[in-house]
Amino acid sequence: MMRHLISAADLSRDDAVLILDTAEEMARVADRPIKKLPALRGRTVVNLFFEDSTRTRISFEAAEKRLSADVINFAAKGSSVSKGESLKDTAQTLEAMGVDAVVIRHGASGAPYNLATSGWIDAAVINAGDGTHQHPTQALLDAFTMRRRLIGPDAGLGQDLGGKRITIVGDVLHSRVARSNVDLLHTLGAEVTLVAPPTLVPVGVENWPCEVSYSLDQVLAKSDAVMMLRVQRERMNAAFFPTEREYARRYGLDGERMAKMPEHAIVMHPGPMVRGMEITAEVADSERCTAIEQVAGGVHTRMAVLYLLLGGNEPAGAPATRTEESK
Repeated sequence: MMRHLISAADLSRDDAVLILDTAEEMARVADRPIKKLPALRGRTVVNLFFEDSTRTRISFEAAEKRLSADVINFAAKGSSVSKGESLKDTAQTLEAMGVDAVVIRHGASGAPYNLATSGWIDAAVINAGDGTHQHPTQALLDAFTMRRRLIGPDAGLGQDLGGKRITIVGDVLHSRVARSNVDLLHTLGAEVTLVAPPTLVPVGVENWPCEVSYSLDQVLAKSDAVMMLRVQRERMNAAFFPTEREYARRYGLDGERMAKMPEHAIVMHPGPMVRGMEITAEVADSERCTAIEQVAGGVHTRMAVLYLLLGGNEPAGAPATRTEESK
């Protein structure tokens, strides 16, 4: 494994499969009465969040604590950052505290890369989302969910997603989830198609390892998984489509459209969902929707990433000691 996890594009096929296989080991731990491993005992991990987050922040914190790491949560609001402190000074403060890993979420694309390569801090850096650039652990948990649903948790061990057809729908322009998934799914052998209004397709998308379609109805029948993206209004400074109703009519997934998908196909969403716009309640609450499974898989996958990057001293899946069990 590499020292940092900055981009899904940095992962080789073997790296990605190793993480997914390790996540399966971590999932087995979640079935135990004591859901804790001593693997990162004595290690300190800082969650450095410059952007608001619920799922990602809590998921990382749960993963860190289940591995017995010491956890420090840092939010930009209410910290010296709100007083004008730079990322460099914040990093050097963390370095002085002797942290072993930094999980960073930042509104500026490239901030995790700068932190990892600047020499400001001697710690593993994990990108928890930077601007509209990358969100590698989201792509990993999505792949983990796809592999479990489309192949099976046991049959999938050691396997990639070769030949699977994945459709990603919605606000691709502002989505770091879409970019990360395209990179990782291509590495894992899947065939990816992006579906979006022309105004929400990024410039240069022809250089991405995927196909592009402007019609959702045309691709549903040949999709093994359909991932719906939230329209990120907070990143928009212009009108990218006429109305919400028109967007939902052309690019929203409802029961009628879901019926066009193959029987085995699944519906995915990274959250938060805007019901009634990109996805209807009927679809969101159906057994084919994996949104909740993705949240659960996120903890297992992030445990795997932390374990592999920080080189846990215990074998993955080793039971907790009596001391850990009593905590």
